[in-house]
Amino acid sequence: MKGLVLLMSFSLPLKDPVPIFSLVLFIILLAPIILRKFRIPSIIGLILAGMAIGDHGFKIIEKGSIDLFGNAGLLYIMFLAGLELDMTEFRKNRHRSMVFGAFTFFIPLVLGYLLCTYVLHLSLMASLLISSMFATHTLVAYPLASRLGITKNEAVTVAVGGTIITDTAVLLILAIITGAEQGNLNTAFWLKLGISLAIFTVIVLWGFPAIGRWFFKKIKDDKTSHFIFVLALVFLAAFLAELAGVEAIIGAFLAGLALNQLIPHTSPLMNRIEFVGNALFIPFFLISVGMIVDLRVLLKGPEALIVAGALTAMALLSKWLAAFFTQLSFGYTATQRNVIFGLSSSHAAATIAVVLIGYNMGIINENVLNGTIVLILITCMVGSFVTENAGRKLAIREAEKKPEIAGGPEHFLIPIANPERMESLLDFALMVKNPANAAPVYPLVVVQDDEEAKEKIYISNKMMEKAVIHAAASESNVQVVTRVDLNVTDGISRAVKELLISDVVLGWSDKNSATDRLFGNIFGTTTDNVLQSVWETVYVCQFLHPINTTKKLVLVLPQNTEYELGFTHYVQKIILLAKQAGARVVVYSGARTQAAVQRFVTEAKASVELTFKKLDNLEDFLVLARNVSGDDLLVVVSARKGTLSYQPYLEGIPGRISRHFKDNNVILVYPEQRTTENNEPGMQEGDITLRPIQEQLMNINRIGKAVKRIFKGGEKRNPFEEEDAQ
Repeated sequence: MKGLVLLMSFSLPLKDPVPIFSLVLFIILLAPIILRKFRIPSIIGLILAGMAIGDHGFKIIEKGSIDLFGNAGLLYIMFLAGLELDMTEFRKNRHRSMVFGAFTFFIPLVLGYLLCTYVLHLSLMASLLISSMFATHTLVAYPLASRLGITKNEAVTVAVGGTIITDTAVLLILAIITGAEQGNLNTAFWLKLGISLAIFTVIVLWGFPAIGRWFFKKIKDDKTSHFIFVLALVFLAAFLAELAGVEAIIGAFLAGLALNQLIPHTSPLMNRIEFVGNALFIPFFLISVGMIVDLRVLLKGPEALIVAGALTAMALLSKWLAAFFTQLSFGYTATQRNVIFGLSSSHAAATIAVVLIGYNMGIINENVLNGTIVLILITCMVGSFVTENAGRKLAIREAEKKPEIAGGPEHFLIPIANPERMESLLDFALMVKNPANAAPVYPLVVVQDDEEAKEKIYISNKMMEKAVIHAAASESNVQVVTRVDLNVTDGISRAVKELLISDVVLGWSDKNSATDRLFGNIFGTTTDNVLQSVWETVYVCQFLHPINTTKKLVLVLPQNTEYELGFTHYVQKIILLAKQAGARVVVYSGARTQAAVQRFVTEAKASVELTFKKLDNLEDFLVLARNVSGDDLLVVVSARKGTLSYQPYLEGIPGRISRHFKDNNVILVYPEQRTTENNEPGMQEGDITLRPIQEQLMNINRIGKAVKRIFKGGEKRNPFEEEDAQ
């Protein structure tokens, strides 16, 4: 009966949130699928769908019914733009972003003012307001760039940086025009605006990271709370921006910048943030943009058509000129210029804000308002088409420029002994693994071959389900491996050979038996045995805090480590770890090692903030304790016995770390070595193989014994052959 009443009372536009939400979800699902067949960007499909269901279309949905989600979607776009920025590249290119920001602000402002004053014959305030509208733009096409994987390209970084500069300037102009119209443009106005902006910036850029670092340390395992916490900070920043006198999108973008270093791009949290935004909030925003567009304004006479055509042509021309002059200034390719133009040509939310305020205050008339609506539709379509076409070309070129990984594909093995450490070790492996490498990460459980082996295998498989679920949250490829062997060391060693493992990640064992302590096995028997039987790169990790809370990565390199076979491999991994954790790197080493690291970073064109400090003598290791805080990650490169960079002092490093850095996250790295016929590690520099020192000493000893026999006399056999026979 209730259903019949609801059906009889059904009328358009829809007011009940249930059918509204259902209809919008079907649009989000079907519009991209249908338009993909016609090679039309999904963004355009959502905007066209919004036009159809809105007040200016078939009036299916009541005006304002999805404004909440639409506004949230705009904030989400700006937040993701700040969150996905490569902060090192952003800092390196901040001057270029400022130059593009100046071009994309002043060129549209000047040309727009000339158009409004001398062609459309508008008043001073109207001309200033509309020309500032030309300067602003919305990153409507940013999801396309994100989907194509080009957000790390310098052209995208510069475009995003320039966006926040020009939008901030435009919204400040809007605040000034509003103040002038209301007669409040006095000293108190400027003082209030300056102080409020300063307080807002300090709270977001310095307060949010400190709060976030504290929260992630205290709440480690509640993944839902992590997402809600981040979302709450985004909207809090947007609210604080409005209190400070600027638009909410500025706050959302700054929140993304503030949390950038706390959310690694390979983390499950990042995956959840992107998924929710791309699935719900951003599509709702695009549909809400379409609901604003009214094509009937073109039928209201020639004046409306002239105004709409002039505004649209000037908006596109001025943004293209800004991208063109940016290309000339920095030597970008035509494809990069088109990406910049595509991202910066769309006008939507900020444009609507500027025009509606001007219309409500009586500064501009209905023709300008209607012309702006047409401008929004055309610029969003042009920006989406240009970004997708140019972005696809740029993505192909980026893929062709990626260097091939030397030594074959990477395969990470994570032997699991303690389930509590499993997630942190898995997160570390996913952070340092080459993103372009599709090979899975292998969590490994070794079960001792005895009467209880079957039961242990069942228990271990249940334990490893947690690892699979954790990795699935970040859409990472994980393949669980179980081995039955006589002991753990043999199981790990065989798995390394069978799976062609390149990197082994071990947990730091702090429970040593009396025998281990007597014979100096600081990690415990199993870890020490693995280091003696596995010559691939080994990371021994102690993670007491989430890696994403790292402020600074302190890297300690022993003398001659640059000659080890695995030098470039582990340096590449450490740089990737620093980028994922958003941490700067401080390198302690000798002058020759520093030069080798700097040369590698330059040749690899790695974007990382590096600082070098001299440490010629490894025995000064404990001096680091004064420069390492609780939020720092200590990475010490050690060496196996018999290798070129080995020093006796390295044997005591793990014990010193346990005593003096017990509250820090620590990684001990054992570089890859070459396996010789005698199952001893060797090294290689170019084409010269450097044999282990122990082997050389054995040869010298043999020669000495042979010479001694010669001087004793009486031997009829070759002394070297006799030694070999023995």
